[in-house]
Amino acid sequence: MSTYQANGKLLLTGEYLVLKGALALAVPTKYGQSMVVETRRATSLQWQAFKPEGPWFSTTLNNDLDVLTTDDPSKAQRLSEILKAVCKLNPTAFQKGLRFETRLDFDPEWGLGSSSTLIANLARWAGIDPYQLLRMTFGGSGYDIACATANQPIFYHLIGDKPQVHPVDFNPPFADHLFFVYQGQKQQSSKEVKSFNQRMQEYDCLDDVDAVSEISEALPNITTLADFRRFIDVHEDILAHCLDREPVRTQHPDFEGSLKSLGAWGGDFIMAATPWSYDQVADYFKNKGLATVFKYHDIIP
Repeated sequence: MSTYQANGKLLLTGEYLVLKGALALAVPTKYGQSMVVETRRATSLQWQAFKPEGPWFSTTLNNDLDVLTTDDPSKAQRLSEILKAVCKLNPTAFQKGLRFETRLDFDPEWGLGSSSTLIANLARWAGIDPYQLLRMTFGGSGYDIACATANQPIFYHLIGDKPQVHPVDFNPPFADHLFFVYQGQKQQSSKEVKSFNQRMQEYDCLDDVDAVSEISEALPNITTLADFRRFIDVHEDILAHCLDREPVRTQHPDFEGSLKSLGAWGGDFIMAATPWSYDQVADYFKNKGLATVFKYHDIIP
């Protein structure tokens, strides 16, 4: 029996523009996904996936990695496609009967990396390049793959299609005034990436890439909440212009503090930087119908 563990992720800066070479600041989360692999006598492959509240889905695949039985055809078919990509990169990976069991520490709707943690764990088990497996399956910049095995916050950027990952000391002294709020509508990353790339055909983002990179580089050195807020407000305005969308703060005009979108705009987490206490922040967003609010160190080591 072999066990693997991968971290979830949050992208604090550089969303979307990381695809165009912007320097991004990303953090691994306390929440992640584990994977246990066992050999079995049967030649078929058995897969059982769990989320925090219990079973998520299960499936049995034949020798060709096609679905035999399942309680969720859509998820099972997607898994089949991923495992076939693994097999292309390592043709010997599935030569014997196997049983996989995966366990998420977080609600898969949160967008903390249910896909990237799976890709990272499978790549480590099969001895293949996780970035190559990502390109063959979900696509994206790959920062989430870097976070999956990172022990601390990272700077991430792409040079061509080559990922560059550098550990960074990011431990804001005002962390007690930073919170993460789930907006309740998980975004489909592949769809967002496609929409962004179409937008970039009509828009020159080079100045935005440079500006966001400068913000990413500056944030680890900021020591006051006021300065941090100024930087993330500028970042939000840059992306709003780039994406031709309204900043998230326009939805919460009476909030005392700064709000920054994280990941895909419109449904994933937002970061709140505010002089308010946790109880004030939680009550404010609860009244807006958003009940999932984390303190900074509840989710980031």
